[in-house]
Amino acid sequence: MEHDDGVDEHDTPAEVDATFRTLRRVAITHVVLFLAAVMGVPALSLTLGWWSGGRLAGGMSPGFAMAAFGLYAFFLVIGLAAATLSSAVEARMLGGRHDDDNDDYPADGELP
Repeated sequence: MEHDDGVDEHDTPAEVDATFRTLRRVAITHVVLFLAAVMGVPALSLTLGWWSGGRLAGGMSPGFAMAAFGLYAFFLVIGLAAATLSSAVEARMLGGRHDDDNDDYPADGELP
């Protein structure tokens, strides 16, 4: 059975604009977190003596260990968080009818 209620399933300009503004806020937040982490490592080296003078396993200072390993883990986490959140925002705010709205009709591109 074909369903045609005359409603165009394309996103309205208001929906697209709201999604853009939300994604821009998400991106700015992640950029601020990124810059805080990148600038925080040298700032800690300047302000805390133990950050660059202390020794961990292998003779590494906490600052060196953070720069060598910790920042890469942070970059991975923040990248995954940004991608996941952005995809979720876009899926939630755009796309017209969602799968859970009406399960009686097939999604676009699916055969009944």
